[in-house]
Amino acid sequence: MTIIQAQLEHLEVVVPLFDAYRQFYRKASDKEGARRFIEARLRNGDSVLLLAMDDEEQAVGFTQCYPAFSSVRMRPIWILNDLFVAPTARRQGVAQALMDEAARYARHAGVIALALATEKDNDTAKALYEQLGYEQDTAFDYYELTL
Repeated sequence: MTIIQAQLEHLEVVVPLFDAYRQFYRKASDKEGARRFIEARLRNGDSVLLLAMDDEEQAVGFTQCYPAFSSVRMRPIWILNDLFVAPTARRQGVAQALMDEAARYARHAGVIALALATEKDNDTAKALYEQLGYEQDTAFDYYELTL
């Protein structure tokens, strides 16, 4: 397995994974919307999208991080917003490899923390995050205003 940073040339292999990721979170399939969204991220350079390629050079998973800042710490952080592994590639270390590479990229970029959120009942993901050293925030509650 190889982890690469996705570029525009990888758009067509990222789109089906991104669409499947959205469906995992109970959104309707929208490949054209997915294409537009991912293309914009890649063109604008406003995210770091890492792509896992298997030994046959097939895309089997991705993670996407968005740069942000911690005002209190006055340093950059990344929001690890997306992590998805194709069902046929699960339980093969793909998610951990993507998470490890995201941390490596972030450290290299001078980022002080990776932040993420997952559904309360996503026990598989939570176990991986905790195994990798992520700690659940107990000091702050997360709120969102849907606009």
